[in-house]
Amino acid sequence: MISEFELLAEKVDRLASLTQALRLENAQLRRNAVGLAAENKDMQQRMQEAHQRVAALLAQLPDENADDDVEGEAA
Repeated sequence: MISEFELLAEKVDRLASLTQALRLENAQLRRNAVGLAAENKDMQQRMQEAHQRVAALLAQLPDENADDDVEGEAA
């Protein structure tokens, strides 16, 4: 009977150790998630800015149809 209690005590100790390890891992994952969320927000902002710059550059390009109209008038 004493050995059964010892076995149970060992299992409880292992459970306590595993619980502590999981809590530490969970805390680390939460910290990582917060950091990733901030990084994701930063990347979204940078992509939006890049999109705006590309759109501005495209707006400065001459219209393809404008060349066709000029050539058609010259002929």
